[in-house]
Amino acid sequence: MESRPQLKIAYEATALLGRRTGVGEFCYGALEALSRIHSLDVNAFAISFRRRHLLKSELPSGVGFSDWILPARPLHAMWGRYNFPNMELWDRTIDVVHGTNFVVPPARHAGKVVTVHDLTTVRFPELCDSATLIFPKMVQRAIDAGAFVHTPSQFVADEVIENFRVSPDKVVAIHHGIPRIDPEMDLENVHVHPLEGKKFVLALGTVEPRKDFPLLVRAFDEISSEISDLILVIAGKDGWGTQSLTSAIARAKSRSRIIRLGYVSPSTRRWLLKNAAVFAYPSIYEGFGFPPLEAMTLGTPVVSTNSGALEEVLSPDCAIMVESGDTDAMAGGILKVVSDISEASRLAQAGLEHVGRFSWDKCADGLASLYRLAGGK
Repeated sequence: MESRPQLKIAYEATALLGRRTGVGEFCYGALEALSRIHSLDVNAFAISFRRRHLLKSELPSGVGFSDWILPARPLHAMWGRYNFPNMELWDRTIDVVHGTNFVVPPARHAGKVVTVHDLTTVRFPELCDSATLIFPKMVQRAIDAGAFVHTPSQFVADEVIENFRVSPDKVVAIHHGIPRIDPEMDLENVHVHPLEGKKFVLALGTVEPRKDFPLLVRAFDEISSEISDLILVIAGKDGWGTQSLTSAIARAKSRSRIIRLGYVSPSTRRWLLKNAAVFAYPSIYEGFGFPPLEAMTLGTPVVSTNSGALEEVLSPDCAIMVESGDTDAMAGGILKVVSDISEASRLAQAGLEHVGRFSWDKCADGLASLYRLAGGK
């Protein structure tokens, strides 16, 4: 039984509204585990006016809900210039406020933690949309106001220290867990035509420049004649890189064997991950990397770039790692997995062992320690 004094945490969970992204997976996984730590009183809130009421139904049991009126657009504009309005206007009893997506609301007395998932906006601003380009300014304002920075990898922590005015002891790397894939999920009625019984390469993610799906199309094109029954499947909602992917597919000689599924349901996602011959991750830059870890949990071998935090998170021992932007290397990695049964089996087993290193309970324990630092307890 924990004997420490209880800390009251205001946890920003706006990312749980709507379709779940990687940030949403972090919000939910960490929240669920934090709710089991008895020395914390965790209450979630949304920076949203119209949709805030929807948050309560998305929360794990044991997490409180604060129905505060926090309209996103005007508040972000204010917080980009001033440390007002502060969280004490809504609740003076908060010990720590955690901004889980690059922005932490200002507070006069409560401690502050801001999660920085990656530095795409700093490293590759040309790959970002206009809505996210304000993040570096918001992160620096939070740091200047005394916030601790939480990152999902040591790679991102090092980048934050390099690119922001911040003391290294204020930046803490805590690995995420892995999004839970329900083993009891009914897959009997999942029909992913025309993939039943087919051999396919799978890629998952929002279609944005950072994911570099056009390179994967070119890599697949290189090997398509060598394995005539192989299919490439790309699943994920359209983003601001859709036109480049569409053009790459149109130019491919194997375009009739490339399937785009758009956003898929959780059951279809699990079916795809479980039944793929190989999961391909051609990303230019990542601060963590959920999808390849999800594939590993289901025994699917992975071919990934080593960009950003991926080498730290995946390890060359459990995945074929290639240089970002190297079409030939990506093609060669995929070809090796789909043509070499023993290598595919080795990678699958190594991946299953590797994912045991990640858990939301470990993540929550790290966050709880960080909250105590931020709250001075």
